[in-house]
Amino acid sequence: MAQRFGGRYSPEGTGPKPGERFRGRRAVRVNIAARAMYVAPLPLLLAGIGEVMQGDAPGMIFEIGAFALLILSAALLNEGLRAEEAYRNRTIARPPAIPRKLFAVAATGLGIFVAAAFSGGAGLIGGALFGSVAAGAQFLAFGADPMRRKGAEGASDFETDRVAKAIDSAEATAAEILSLIRGVGDRHLEARVERMLTAVRDVFRTVEEDPRDLTRARKFLSVYLTGARDATQKFAQLYAARANPEARADYEALLADLETSFRAHREELLRDDKVALDVEIEVLRERLHQEGV
Repeated sequence: MAQRFGGRYSPEGTGPKPGERFRGRRAVRVNIAARAMYVAPLPLLLAGIGEVMQGDAPGMIFEIGAFALLILSAALLNEGLRAEEAYRNRTIARPPAIPRKLFAVAATGLGIFVAAAFSGGAGLIGGALFGSVAAGAQFLAFGADPMRRKGAEGASDFETDRVAKAIDSAEATAAEILSLIRGVGDRHLEARVERMLTAVRDVFRTVEEDPRDLTRARKFLSVYLTGARDATQKFAQLYAARANPEARADYEALLADLETSFRAHREELLRDDKVALDVEIEVLRERLHQEGV
């Protein structure tokens, strides 16, 4: 289905400024070597297919099994690298809950062992040697997962953990909002939500720089982000059933109000203005109530 383009120079003229949707977000680096790990096991798949044609069921099981282990290793490795990048890009962060890169090393070692010992004719000792070398090479090439929490200077482990958990939860809600609006299939609205989420991430960075702001920011983020998610979900459902211009206009107006509120909240955090923050939260609650969220 064709999508209407909306931008700064479109007739509507309400799109984000050039580069605005990427402000506060880091470019995602693509590790070519890690992606190539998906291709390396393909000969095992072809060999397994050949074993089927020759009627060698045990050989097929070992070949396909080794292929599956190596594909699993590639998936774990790439997920681990993404988690590591997110960890490095955060000022305050917890280490990944699952050490995906280490599990990938184990899967690679086991996959090569199976391929070499039972299909390559190397025997158990030879297979173990090949598997160990492959696992060690992968570990040296990609390293281990982050194992320590990162915290702001002067912040206790307790404060660091609280901030990391709160921002992880808020990031998940922001990702949910973006996923919901992408389901609508409107590039202009997607860019508009991206712009609002840029303001959200500015608040994240402010809290990371001074964890003492978390108590007030948590209340703000829970009200605003939850309200934005619920409003986006409601709009996506209505717009999927019927492309109502009035509902679209109301949703865009709400996005503008949310963006303004997030930017104002960041300034209030920097000024340590608690009274202004409480007033903002009550105003937003009233607005969301009027929207039926």
